This record gives sequence, structure tokens and C-alpha cells, in this order.
Amino acid sequence: MRLVLTWLINAIALMALPYLMHSVTVTDIPTALIAALVLGLVNTLIRPLLVLLTLPVTVVSLGLFILVINALLFWFVAEVIEGFNVAGFWSAMGAAILYSIISWALSTLLLKKND
Repeated sequence: MRLVLTWLINAIALMALPYLMHSVTVTDIPTALIAALVLGLVNTLIRPLLVLLTLPVTVVSLGLFILVINALLFWFVAEVIEGFNVAGFWSAMGAAILYSIISWALSTLLLKKND
């Protein structure tokens, strides 16, 4: 149940992005649900491999290169999903950061930790 709630929270965060950034568009709710699912899968399966492969650059940049990886993956998902668009790399960078902040805030407010 917690996984479904997290997925819905991420879809809501994705639907909020076009109101905060005009360079990001999400056409409808089913598109947001699919994009949130694909973003979750990409972050679970591909992101760890990319972080491992770019570890030297990440260490030299004091971890800031992970922001670049997040932006590239966000931009990639926007290119793959029909109805979810991001204008460019810098828009993807800002959108990825905002998406993380919004989903973190909603998760903190709505999901309770099991002690």
C-alpha cells in the first residue's frame, strides 16, 4: 500500500511542475501516472549504474554531478513518454530539483513512518 501511495504522491508532484515551470508540460493525469512510474523505474534500475560509472567525476565535483545525472534521466523520461515534455537540459535540471523537493515534502506530510 505504501508503494502505491508513494507512486501517487510522485504523480501529484509531477502534475504540480507545470504550474511552477512553464518549460515543463504534463497533458493529463494518466500521463503523470505513467511518467511517475517510469521515473521510479529509471531511478531504481538505471541511476545506480550511472552513479557507479561516473563515480570519479562525482567525487571530483563533490557530488554535484549527481544533479546532472538526475536531470539527464528526467529529460530522458520526458522524451520517452508522450504528453510529458521538458524544454531542454536546464529545464530538466530545475524540474528534477523541484520534483524531488515537492515529492519529499508531500511524502513527509502524508506518509507516516513505522516505528
